[in-house]
Amino acid sequence: QVQLVESGGGLVQAGGSLRLSCAASRSIFSRNYMGWYRQAPGKRRELVATVTSTGNTNYADSVKGRFTISRDNAKNTVYLQMNRLKPEDTAVYYCNTNPGVTWGKGTQVTVSS
Repeated sequence: QVQLVESGGGLVQAGGSLRLSCAASRSIFSRNYMGWYRQAPGKRRELVATVTSTGNTNYADSVKGRFTISRDNAKNTVYLQMNRLKPEDTAVYYCNTNPGVTWGKGTQVTVSS
């Protein structure tokens, strides 16, 4: 059964916003950490933001102040609100936990320059 399903990506202009959602299975969502990752063409997948089971958050320097990660425990869903998007944010965005499980398909975010 599918464990992680990302959605909400799309094509936006620089400076625009998107809100990504990640629906996780209960067993996965119950772990201490949920995070958003991204992978741009030709680059290694990188950690973007994390949120703990108690709501503590951390962000990569590249997105700090622009992105906000949050979670809805009742819905087993983690969100990534992305504001003031830049072309360098273009990537496939994935969610996962720590320790990681099988990656989902991700959702494509494309920011035009």
